[in-house]
Amino acid sequence: MAATLSSTPVWKAQTRDLKSDLDLTRDELSYILELTEKVKSTPARYAKSLDRRYLTLLFEKPSLRTRLTFELAIKQLGGDSVTVIGPIGDREPLKDVARNLDRWTNGIVARVFEQQTIDDLASWSRVPVINALSDLYHPCQALADIFTLRERFTNLKGLKLAFIGDGNNVAHSLMLCCARLEMEFRVACPRGYEPNPRIVEQARAFGGTVVVTSDPREAVFSADAVYTDVWASMGQESEAEERLRIFEPFQVNESLMAAGPSHMVFMHCLPAKRGQEVTDEVTECPNSIMFDQAENRLHAQKALLLMMLD
Repeated sequence: MAATLSSTPVWKAQTRDLKSDLDLTRDELSYILELTEKVKSTPARYAKSLDRRYLTLLFEKPSLRTRLTFELAIKQLGGDSVTVIGPIGDREPLKDVARNLDRWTNGIVARVFEQQTIDDLASWSRVPVINALSDLYHPCQALADIFTLRERFTNLKGLKLAFIGDGNNVAHSLMLCCARLEMEFRVACPRGYEPNPRIVEQARAFGGTVVVTSDPREAVFSADAVYTDVWASMGQESEAEERLRIFEPFQVNESLMAAGPSHMVFMHCLPAKRGQEVTDEVTECPNSIMFDQAENRLHAQKALLLMMLD
């Protein structure tokens, strides 16, 4: 049974970090979605909740939504943040960085190239570490996305989400969340670009339905939402030209939208390369909810910070 707002799940010491989506129990995931709704509808109620609490934001990758929404989230909850941009562990060992930051601030949010960096920060830090994107996971994005679907459809159980394109970090996080919330997750990728098999098995172990296919039309058939992401992420620039050729049949366009139900919504974590993974006509169509997703990054991250730092 999902936790209610009157029965806050205990954030246990061994899961105080959000290194991946698996650091949230099923009840904690449900609780954060409920709390996100409360935070969004009654922001004044939480305006002083994190008074005199401070975050360090570490960014190895450029960011618009992640940086601004975390900065705004902590400020709107009564706290503050400092931001450091650049490689982590180059100028001095990562273990030294972590042990400095945990003496100055109450939590670390890191957007990094490699999952190992997140794991090492968590290992050496005494304050919560939040994965704001790594090569394997994007849990904060998935929280906002699932909440956006909850807003749109009310009931998540049985909802069908199709992901078209690269079986990347966003696909992994969405897959793990869907499996625990009794949603069906379908991912259509070119051969050789499927999601990590270990993560697929982890998702299926929760009892969730996870379909991996190379046919985008099979994925969107009867789907409630279709999701895509860029074909070449930061750090994959050398592969961009080859990926353009390989992924061309996986573009989300009007033809693919027509292969799904008329109520099927379009989702994208942004930034979008319009004309590549998605056409401009789809991003601007009435069924596009990608800016709702972007807005909800703020609210979902507020809920997460309240759970981890309050």
